[in-house]
Amino acid sequence: MCIWDSREYIRNTVKLFEDIRSQIGFDMNLVHDVHERIAPVDAIKLAKALEPYDLFFLEDPVSIEQLPWLRNLREQTSIPIAEGELFNNSVEWKQIIAEHLIDFIRVHLSQIGGITPARKLQIFAEQYGVRTAWHGPGDMSPIAHAANIHLDLSAPNFGVQEWSGIEPPNFVIQDLKGPRGALLEVFPGLPEFIDGYVYANNKPGLGVDINEKEAAKYPCENTVVTWTQTRRRDGALQTP
Repeated sequence: MCIWDSREYIRNTVKLFEDIRSQIGFDMNLVHDVHERIAPVDAIKLAKALEPYDLFFLEDPVSIEQLPWLRNLREQTSIPIAEGELFNNSVEWKQIIAEHLIDFIRVHLSQIGGITPARKLQIFAEQYGVRTAWHGPGDMSPIAHAANIHLDLSAPNFGVQEWSGIEPPNFVIQDLKGPRGALLEVFPGLPEFIDGYVYANNKPGLGVDINEKEAAKYPCENTVVTWTQTRRRDGALQTP
């Protein structure tokens, strides 16, 4: 179980970016995911404190239930805002895009209905200068990552693509033939990640297949994910 303290989190995050910038300078783009875990007024405080460190964007500073606070945030800071990892439908993103309250849209493709709804969202966002930054965590399948990449390639308002933890070197198994990439065995056609860029192949569709025989070697694990057990100091569950 993790104990969450918003004030401590804000202090530590600002110190983190201060230390990073002091060591690497400002040539590299940095982002930070708040994950909706602080009160809106604290999100404003955090955003203002992070301005000197030139973030590429601050992600999900407020929860879906508190989206009107984005107006207050926009009025008080120039830091770019990314929002939408937990969005489900157009009611949640239409107004904040049309009112220029965010700079990047961060939806999870399957959560909003798949490729077609996401393509419509991308076109809508383009009209208002909002760029794409589709959700791409490490627990998402290579097929879903490939869908992200294909939408990116078709988007004039492409911003950045999250690509987390599915590079073949991170998924190596050992067998009698020596080490090999497990993901490439299960998902032949996986887009290639090279020096910070991702490359799709020229195969039909999304270009990724599924080898069910290989997939059977890796059954799902029924375990509790630690970060879902985070609690506030009073013992209440901290979401998401």
